[in-house]
Amino acid sequence: MKKNFIHFVLLSSGILFLSSIYAQPNRWQQRVKYDIDVKMDVTTNKLKGIEKIEYTNNSPDTLHKIFIHLYWNAFQPNSSMDVRSRELGKNIFMNSRGEEIQDWDSRVKDRISKLSPSEIGYDSVVEIKVNGVPQKTIYHETILEVQLHKPILPNSKTFLEINFKCQVPVQIRRSGRDNAEGIRYSMSQWYPKIVEYDYQGWNANPYIAREFYGVWGDFDVKINIDKNYMVAATGVLQNPNSIGFGYETPGAKIPIITTPTITWNFKGENIHDFVWMADNNSKHISKKVGTTVLHCFYKAGDLKQDSAWNNVLWAAEKVLPYIESRFGKYPYPQYSFIQGGDGGMEYAMATLIKNASLGTVFHEWMHSWYQQILGTNESLFPWMDEGFTSYAQNEVHSYYNSVWMEKSPYTSTIVKQFTAKQVERGKTTLPSKQASNYAGYYSLVKSGLEEPMSTHSDHYNTNMAYSAAAYSKGAVFLAQLGYIISDSLRDKTLHEYYNLWKFKHPNANDFVRVAEKVSGLALQWYKEYWVYSTKTIDYAVGDINIVNNKTSITIKRLGKMPMPVDVLLTFKDGTKELHTIPLGLMFGSKPAEDNTPRIVEPEWRWVVPEYSFTTNRDIKDLKTIEIDPTQRMADINRNNNKLVIPD
Repeated sequence: MKKNFIHFVLLSSGILFLSSIYAQPNRWQQRVKYDIDVKMDVTTNKLKGIEKIEYTNNSPDTLHKIFIHLYWNAFQPNSSMDVRSRELGKNIFMNSRGEEIQDWDSRVKDRISKLSPSEIGYDSVVEIKVNGVPQKTIYHETILEVQLHKPILPNSKTFLEINFKCQVPVQIRRSGRDNAEGIRYSMSQWYPKIVEYDYQGWNANPYIAREFYGVWGDFDVKINIDKNYMVAATGVLQNPNSIGFGYETPGAKIPIITTPTITWNFKGENIHDFVWMADNNSKHISKKVGTTVLHCFYKAGDLKQDSAWNNVLWAAEKVLPYIESRFGKYPYPQYSFIQGGDGGMEYAMATLIKNASLGTVFHEWMHSWYQQILGTNESLFPWMDEGFTSYAQNEVHSYYNSVWMEKSPYTSTIVKQFTAKQVERGKTTLPSKQASNYAGYYSLVKSGLEEPMSTHSDHYNTNMAYSAAAYSKGAVFLAQLGYIISDSLRDKTLHEYYNLWKFKHPNANDFVRVAEKVSGLALQWYKEYWVYSTKTIDYAVGDINIVNNKTSITIKRLGKMPMPVDVLLTFKDGTKELHTIPLGLMFGSKPAEDNTPRIVEPEWRWVVPEYSFTTNRDIKDLKTIEIDPTQRMADINRNNNKLVIPD
């Protein structure tokens, strides 16, 4: 149902803006239904399957080709992933300890080049039929090009049947077998996956190193595997009482399995990926929180291992209401924290994580909002996923540490005491929740290796620049937006963004437009500077003079990126006065954020490098002048932001 809510924002310039915040965007989406039936041979580490696909072309375009991802072909010597990793490894940097390090992913390095035939991965399409007719195909390593015998017309459905076989690679990156924690199979990017076709055309990105993008759809997946293996997966298990392994309803009697294999059937709706894990020595615990069932699957071990994973489930239960209040309601019936993979990686209704670290747990879970539910194209806008997720992770982790951490029955006293000290220390250093992200961004600037965040994720010149831009600078984008429009309107923007754009693959401009409508301010300049350039922010306190019996204070813009500026005057009698200087490009100013007496000054034109304002208080009354007292502006040199007036 379309809801229109008309609101008025009176800007300081006196212009009245009218906006309709809740108008639903109308962007077509392709649609797919997967019916996948696979058999896994745990002795050969190979699987074969049949994939039946109903593909709906909701675009206005006639499609003469279809492209399909075959991710595991990357795990072969001399693949693009292998070559790229070895090339990046030639970049040598110095770490904080003065040691030389190579700029490659430590999990990949040159390992792919050394794989034997039994260790490689491959995805091989034996045959593909479209509407019952075999098709001509061309392999482009990890992309299969299907040259259609008949084009797919707009607003029509097409039926594909794919006969495929795969070999599970040894664990190198995300997918694989026998990882460091002993999990037998971490099955991600394992099936022939339809490439997304959107308003920009086919997104046939070869699998080099980075992230994923997929078509919204429904999955019905049947996995036949050795009966001693437990499976954790995307979606809801359809046959729990014939499977057991902790999935069964209380009191159900599980039949004795007399066959060597069993078939697991999972279904997931309105998702764009499917992951599963299989292991013959793992545990399963679960808990229902409201309408959502939370699962943990982990390698059987000692009591310490049990306690750590029970703590994950306990913490997830406690923070879910907070997450939903801040970032939107979780729409799926279940979520699984699955031990597997090579670090932490997000998938639909699940994550693969190496261990029970809550930092990783919260990060990967928050990907459900930005990578899965909103489904931004991570290849083009990695910062909109990793950055927004990193921002949300810090918010959630801070909430957990301040409210729930000490109450956990599974966290050791030593850990609680250490975390409590960290929380207390953070209170004295603003912005405490996002301090790590600001530090990451400042380190990137200092390195001299920064590239615009608009760079395609696979085409950054260094792994370091990609990581710092996508994660840290992307997170600062949101934290600093709070400085520009106010934290309260930034938080409202995140809610409206989620509600308007979930399941629609939004881009950078879509987010900025929501922020503009919520705040009533022009913000395209912020996107252009922060995303499309590497210009930095640096403001400084300048001269203090007496002009017409008033105290005149000058602020200098030393950096190339303009910003609105808050200047806090603190007087010797303890009183304060906040001067907000709007940026002319914004056509307005943010609302007051606290009860500090505030004066909104005339706008600062971005072409002018200096700005002066006055206070009625005598210069002798001044104690300090401070630019950006909340430290949310990513000023690269804070040493010139505060001036202490000597007595």
